[in-house]
Amino acid sequence: MNPLAASAHGGAAVSPANDAPIPIPVREVLPWAIFIGLILLIAIYFVGAEQGATSIFSGTYIHEFVHDGRHLLGFPCH
Repeated sequence: MNPLAASAHGGAAVSPANDAPIPIPVREVLPWAIFIGLILLIAIYFVGAEQGATSIFSGTYIHEFVHDGRHLLGFPCH
């Protein structure tokens, strides 16, 4: 079926898609990029460093919670 041909229901021909690039509003994207970057840094800290030489929380709860993730990402923990 030709998408440029008139439809069987008597409608007008479908125009091809506009190939013009869509501008990315940096002013709207930047706060989300910073927020996601901060969340990623916090996640990397908890997976890679928490319960190591320095720790924010006492006990081994955080270590055990992210234990398999540490091995999956290649962080030594034993």
